[in-house]
Amino acid sequence: MSGRRGQVGVLDVGCFSAHLLVVDGSPLHPVLSHKTRLRLDRELDPDNRLSPEGVDQVVSAVRTARRTAERAGVADFVPYATSSIRDAANAAEVIAEVAHRTGTRLRVLPGDEEARLSYVAARRWFGWQAGPLLVLDVGGGTVELAAGEDAAPSLARSLPFGARTLTRRLSLDVVGGRSAQDGRHPAEHRELARVREAVREALAGTSLTDHRAVGCSKVFQQLARLAGARPQHEGPFTPRTLRLTDLRRWIPRLASMPPPKRARLPGISRHRAGQSPAGALVVEALMVATGHDQVELCPWSTREGLLLTLGGQDDDDEISQAA
Repeated sequence: MSGRRGQVGVLDVGCFSAHLLVVDGSPLHPVLSHKTRLRLDRELDPDNRLSPEGVDQVVSAVRTARRTAERAGVADFVPYATSSIRDAANAAEVIAEVAHRTGTRLRVLPGDEEARLSYVAARRWFGWQAGPLLVLDVGGGTVELAAGEDAAPSLARSLPFGARTLTRRLSLDVVGGRSAQDGRHPAEHRELARVREAVREALAGTSLTDHRAVGCSKVFQQLARLAGARPQHEGPFTPRTLRLTDLRRWIPRLASMPPPKRARLPGISRHRAGQSPAGALVVEALMVATGHDQVELCPWSTREGLLLTLGGQDDDDEISQAA
């Protein structure tokens, strides 16, 4: 990105929003933050193709971001698309159409690169004193895992078990009654086992129980708030954790509620209410498979990791809390 000295910016086009963020130094203090709401989850057909209406939403959001940046004197920014576009069956056509209509070509970050960037963000946030880190990022389409002891992770993986992906799969399988013993449907047990096995295979026998487990996504933030963590308005430096025992108490309750009722719960936003039970199942599976009964929350993720990398701060040992 070119612009004022020290200034870097990204446009993160995801399932629920297109977020333009420009910083001059730490991501804690953006010089520009603008968000356009999207609902791409409603525009993916059964074959996982983004509809023309979904493309129109992305085009409008990208145009708005460009106008906002120009009015603020921002010369350029890095535009990228996450899994809702990256993993769409017609991703190439969508990206080409957006480029044709806006003059902005969305970049696609591979899942493993998203995992690496989430690790960079968490390492910068917690600092070197945190020791070895295991970073978990549950998105809509995919799950990213990264672990290591240095500035860059020694392991970075992406798996197709995001909250939206699992919601679609469960919607086809969950029919009939639930177990009286734990309130779960047999299909949910099957998906839990599938996710756990995939995580264990991705880790290839690597033990991460001695790593500090960190959750870096809206899914973790909303589940932690539901389980009693402090609200977001208290600021990013308020410590927040999600415990496995608390999560397990909420999973059958979430599954038994219709989305409008879930949206009235603490932490569960209206547009994510439909996929919150699946998100909770994925988080439980990740925690069990990696051997952690508690996850600490990090307010930074892929977007901030990319900003830090663009700004040359990805290997800086100064933690963000000191910024």
